[in-house]
Amino acid sequence: MTTHPKGVHARILLTSVFGPYAQDDEFGSRTINPMELYHNQVTRAQGAFSPRMFHRSWGIMMIQENISAPSTVLDFPTREDFARELNKGRYDVVGISSIIVNIGKVREMCRMVRELSPDSAIVVGGHVAAIPGIEYLIDADHIVKGDGISWMRRYLGEDPDAPIRHPEIVSAFGHRAMGLRLPSRRGATAATVIPSVGCPMGCNFCTTSAFFGGKGKFLNFYDSGDELFRVMSGMEDRLKVHSFFMMDENFLLYRKRAMQLLERMQQAGKSWELYVFSSVNAIRKYTMEELVALGISWIWMGLESPHSAYAKLQSADTIGLTRELHEHGIKLLGSTIVGLEHHTPDNIGEEIEYAVSHATDFHQFMLYTPVPGTPLYSEMSEQGKLLDVNLADIHGQDKFNFEHAAISREDSKKFLDWAFWRDFERNGPSLFRICRTTLEGWKRYKDHPDRRIRERFAREVGGLKTAYSGLLWAMERQLRETNLAVSQQIHTLRRDLAAEFGWVSQAAARLIGPVLLWTTRREEKRLARGKTYEPKVIIQHRNWA
Repeated sequence: MTTHPKGVHARILLTSVFGPYAQDDEFGSRTINPMELYHNQVTRAQGAFSPRMFHRSWGIMMIQENISAPSTVLDFPTREDFARELNKGRYDVVGISSIIVNIGKVREMCRMVRELSPDSAIVVGGHVAAIPGIEYLIDADHIVKGDGISWMRRYLGEDPDAPIRHPEIVSAFGHRAMGLRLPSRRGATAATVIPSVGCPMGCNFCTTSAFFGGKGKFLNFYDSGDELFRVMSGMEDRLKVHSFFMMDENFLLYRKRAMQLLERMQQAGKSWELYVFSSVNAIRKYTMEELVALGISWIWMGLESPHSAYAKLQSADTIGLTRELHEHGIKLLGSTIVGLEHHTPDNIGEEIEYAVSHATDFHQFMLYTPVPGTPLYSEMSEQGKLLDVNLADIHGQDKFNFEHAAISREDSKKFLDWAFWRDFERNGPSLFRICRTTLEGWKRYKDHPDRRIRERFAREVGGLKTAYSGLLWAMERQLRETNLAVSQQIHTLRRDLAAEFGWVSQAAARLIGPVLLWTTRREEKRLARGKTYEPKVIIQHRNWA
């Protein structure tokens, strides 16, 4: 590839697509597909109990940190913000990152660059680049598939294989729960660490795996536990955190790296919490003692149907494993695909009930979706089963975009919505569930001989004594009329908290609970009127003279 004529002196703008996001508009935004991972895909049926938060565009942050050129990251701009930045920045390169559903916004942003900054080269990357024929859909100079860091380094004449520098990323912001905006406190939110991209498991519907090479392929930024330890120690010092969200599609799959990290943590006496993605079979490579010592506090785990053919679930007792992890205080986010090939109207209810029976702390449900760039998309295309669906609506949270053998497009939405509702009805609010699991871990490990482990569980249980006691009080009363069974479970948990922590927990419940009950009921009314939330605009500059 040719390098930019200005090399490392080129002025770079790296931007996400413009908002607002949680609305239906001509550019592809959808009310049903807001810029909120949890409320969108995990807790969407939980109303005011749904934890609300936003996550940064980590890809462009990684690129910015790893180039020498003067650069600006513009995250969650409005169209006006984007236009203003183009007019004042005199940028030589404008990089736009997007997922597939936002192709309409990418097209409009390319048009705006041509109009407002005609001398700028336009680079488009992210999963949107996987769309077949995207070069004919947008007016861009370069379309980047796969690793954007090495591509941008080559484009600017830098060493593409230089060591990766990790930016300081706070995993989420703008937290809300039960109608209240939660205070932002330094060190209270986990830092994000990205050890690798891609996934070697190669599930046929997985966009991440396909985008970075498919089955058996992935790109490690940090091969060893020593490297990860250095990154995490630096973040601990600068961000004042003790918890880390490991954005790796199957972190525990690489046992050698994980155990090397554990050794370094033990040597340095680090008491850290790790939130990870992992497959069931990868988890089984570890004893519970090893997971707890490593600080595994939360696992995002695939729970596709036991009748599916995915290798990551073969011979796995996932219900037994879920129960065992809970007993050790490890919280779980189960992920289930609705509408697999073998699903029919007669068996899908039973399959959803099976998923819900795991009683994970959170549960994601997604439609089986042929997304452009995946093997499943190619397969459905070859079979002539793809439907004429707007790219903005291919996100797995609405309706099928293909002809299923047994389930209609309209019924696919009904089954998906029912899965979310059934999980909430049977298992209650996720905020309640994580309190229950956290208390189990505390009871088991509060007197553990390893100081690191005692300290971690003491930190995790801290909020249960006060704020969460009030939260549970409000939940119990709010659910009395609509879900008495769950309300009674919450009452039992509150009684256990009072037994464990005494008057502190009881006083917090009486003082904070009534306030949260009022804000919860107010929030339910807001949501019923169509209230949505949007992330704030964020601008970051680097290497400017």
